[in-house]
Amino acid sequence: MNEALPTVRLRNAWRSNHPWIFQKLVEKPAQRPRPGTIVDIVGMDGVWIGRGFYNGHSRIALRILETDPDVAVDAAWFSRKIAEAVRLRREVLRLDETSNAWRVVHSEGDGLSGLVVDRYDDLLVVEYFSAGMFRHREWIHAALREQFPGCRFHGFADEHVQKQESFDFRETSGTEAAIITENGIRFRADPAGAHKTGFFADQRDNREWLSHRCTGKRVLDLCCNTGGFGVYAAVRGAAEVVGIDIDDAVLEIARGNAKLNNVRPRFVQADIFPWLRDAANNGEQYDVVILDPAKMTRDRDQVIPALKKYLDMNKLALGVVKPGGLLATFSCTGLVSEEQFLDMLRRAAFYAGRTVQVLKISGAGADHPFMAHVQESRYLKAVFCRVLD
Repeated sequence: MNEALPTVRLRNAWRSNHPWIFQKLVEKPAQRPRPGTIVDIVGMDGVWIGRGFYNGHSRIALRILETDPDVAVDAAWFSRKIAEAVRLRREVLRLDETSNAWRVVHSEGDGLSGLVVDRYDDLLVVEYFSAGMFRHREWIHAALREQFPGCRFHGFADEHVQKQESFDFRETSGTEAAIITENGIRFRADPAGAHKTGFFADQRDNREWLSHRCTGKRVLDLCCNTGGFGVYAAVRGAAEVVGIDIDDAVLEIARGNAKLNNVRPRFVQADIFPWLRDAANNGEQYDVVILDPAKMTRDRDQVIPALKKYLDMNKLALGVVKPGGLLATFSCTGLVSEEQFLDMLRRAAFYAGRTVQVLKISGAGADHPFMAHVQESRYLKAVFCRVLD
């Protein structure tokens, strides 16, 4: 067992197996442990509940990691948990056969609340969402080195997370990009040069499925970021690929990704709203339209405005799909549910005067698992549909 850990007591009855316990349910300890300290958690009756991280500054006061009183949360615990996560990817999902880029640890989905690790060949990108994971990063690095000998690390934490969780972390600087291969297609993953890594492994299966429906087609990739969908489409023999993004820096990476695969999509720096209005006015039509915007909000109060934005962009995107063509539309905003996203799509189709036939609904790849009792880890919604007049 952990040597004499501080004890944190709950002020309300706790009848849940969710790993998060919010501040309002927790009694303030007389001596407040530093954010991210490992503590023993007891109920209001004094009965032991679990062991995990305490943070008196965060809305999530406790993150339960272990529910066996005889198991210490120490370096060996992290080693076992990370080995288990890697075994799922390598032995069960056999991801190495498809790609050398995959999610190694998916936070609550792997029982490691507040930690996300992505692999890009020999480069491991470690993202901290909790002060506890940040404080114990040496244990995490050691456990990852056991699984990936000789690996390089790039660490970061979003500013808003550092503020909420009360820790300070400067992003690793000077990390060199990695070249990865996914389904035979090559991409540059550059954590220093774009949003996060500039390459999102969560869309692997969606890129592959859609690309086989692009051969000989005219393809429009909206909010194309570093060109994932567009490059896939071009490699699979699309007749024409146009990628639109407002960020010139990511388009430079997209052009580099196209070059790596000897294909020539056309990438355009533009705001998709006026661009789509002009395209519709000019009678432009595409066989396949992809719409994959960045996360719209992290704030529960902003879900309605986020849905309105999704509605506007999907309505415009529907206006340039050829009758019988495909629309692939995505949301990575975790606070927007699949039900809300589908309802938004129904309304967008109504306002666009189009009929949408849903062919397939999916999400992130299997290397982004979620626990049935922790739906928060499920964030990506992917809807593939045929657009009729």
